[in-house]
Amino acid sequence: MASSSFSVLGSDIKITGNISASEDLHVDGSIDGDIHCGSLVQGESSVVNGAIEADSARLAGTVDGSITAKTLVILKTARITGDVHYDTLTIEQGASVEGKFAQRAHGSAPARSGADAESEPKLSLAT
Repeated sequence: MASSSFSVLGSDIKITGNISASEDLHVDGSIDGDIHCGSLVQGESSVVNGAIEADSARLAGTVDGSITAKTLVILKTARITGDVHYDTLTIEQGASVEGKFAQRAHGSAPARSGADAESEPKLSLAT
């Protein structure tokens, strides 16, 4: 499909149950359940009680649950309780996270036999 789908859950919405969206999701309301989507934007007044799994996530509200995202941005208004798994991570000064941070293993295939593939962070310097 050429057009992108974008779903918005307003601040007056409260959902009990899991949410799955193949594209983009903007949440301002309250969710008691897990979220699985392509891209998640969470508003400051939003509350999510459940796990979040997304390609990219921009979080500004309250999350009580684990977060797994390739690209994760945690804004200064975010209050997160749970473990965070990411490929790339940005945290604004003032954000609150209670949990463990872990860089995700790249790809869905099992880890290679050598520990060097996952044990060291990737860093490149321009010369």
